[in-house]
Amino acid sequence: MTKTLRVGTRASVLAVAQTETVADALRAAGHDVELVRITTPGDQSTKPIAQIGVGVFTSALREALRNGEIDLAVHSYKDLPTAPEPGLVIAAVPRRADPRDALVARDGLTLGELPPGSVVGTGSPRRVAQLRALGLGLEVRGIRGNIDTRMGKIDSGEVDAVVLARAGLDRAGRSHKITETLDPIQMLPAPAQGALAVECRSADVELEQLLHDALDDAHTRAAVTAERSMLCALEAGCSAPVGALADVVEDLADDGSVVTRLSLRGVAAVDAESDNPHLLRASITGALAEAESMGKALAAELLDLGAAPH
Repeated sequence: MTKTLRVGTRASVLAVAQTETVADALRAAGHDVELVRITTPGDQSTKPIAQIGVGVFTSALREALRNGEIDLAVHSYKDLPTAPEPGLVIAAVPRRADPRDALVARDGLTLGELPPGSVVGTGSPRRVAQLRALGLGLEVRGIRGNIDTRMGKIDSGEVDAVVLARAGLDRAGRSHKITETLDPIQMLPAPAQGALAVECRSADVELEQLLHDALDDAHTRAAVTAERSMLCALEAGCSAPVGALADVVEDLADDGSVVTRLSLRGVAAVDAESDNPHLLRASITGALAEAESMGKALAAELLDLGAAPH
């Protein structure tokens, strides 16, 4: 394939930065690449994601893909609806960045050092529920905007801290602003957080193979498949109070040999909008090839524990 590949991306600083990582990998594989910046409805709205809908950051990119304006699109995987999109295919899932959440706080404080009553900003119901469940006496306030807009609320005194995805801060060159990377024991990330999805038209078989060969990471694909399968089985969207994280780990088989397995943890919040939400947790381990069924099984366990579809 000798033509220049037109890569669609959201126009935000973060989206362009993460799309450049894909473009660089394609260039390293010998392909010419052109970035096409597309403004999405999500970039133009200040409303909470729960109000403007799942897929608000991806719909314009997918429309450009269908119309032939671009050859492939790069998405933050956690922004994609869990249902398959007719006519399109996830050709590659590149190696995942750090999936954890991160705290950016005034005066270099960690979460445990913030005094009771401190205001923590986040636009995610998942983060809100898990922050409140820690019982630290923090006031959690909903905010929207890009990375710099959110962090600017600390400088203006509107909030004492914000919680953001570590991967986004790293990709946008803002790692130095992080005051604490949150352990998943405290806060499980959103399903597929830190992962990218490279999408093309399913009819473009040659391009799909090219993207898979140049970009796909099998361990990352298995992990996010398990996480998103859990999310889908809970009938939950990207703004639901649900967290999941799958890790590829080494384990001992019955014969003593070392095998690679997938370990999946999930959390779902009950009474997520209350001041004292209840978190339901479950975990499962299995073979990488069982990623999708593992996600479904973990969702079933969470539902049995009392989680409600969202």
